[in-house]
Amino acid sequence: MTRMIEPLTVGRVIGDVVDVFSPSVKLEVVYGSNKQVYNGHELMPAVVSSKPKVEIGGDDMRASYTLIMTDPDAPSPSDPRLREHLHWVVTDIPGTTNSSFGREIISYEAPKPVIGIHRYVFVLFKQKARDTVRPPQSRDCFNSRVFADQNSLGLPVAAVFFNCQRETACRSRR
Repeated sequence: MTRMIEPLTVGRVIGDVVDVFSPSVKLEVVYGSNKQVYNGHELMPAVVSSKPKVEIGGDDMRASYTLIMTDPDAPSPSDPRLREHLHWVVTDIPGTTNSSFGREIISYEAPKPVIGIHRYVFVLFKQKARDTVRPPQSRDCFNSRVFADQNSLGLPVAAVFFNCQRETACRSRR
């Protein structure tokens, strides 16, 4: 477990986005045909322009999951006043399937960082029941913890993040 949580702690996903949790479900995010998301790896905006394929593991086919994707560094890592900016929400994803079997309640918005290196975080929650998750009011100033609380989702069961910056940007974090 520590091995799975450590990159989320070092990358400040735990703290900025979610509280400490115990990963209990496999979450695999792949852009295009072969660009898998690994914690802290960099993907360029051109690679992440279309929604990814998201595979959910687990051993309970009756379980339902909610997936969110946020940017905790909006509009810039040095001034994240819009923390978090919401990029995607899919609910009612059956266990052991992928996000295409779920209900998209907030459409995918491709990452387009303007300043600095942004983290894009996928967080997976296990739902208590189907058709219980409501969309948030806004994409800006989204809060994963508040969303989870309002929808009775509890702590995450999985999370993964990647870094992204403007293609023409220099390679330093601001």
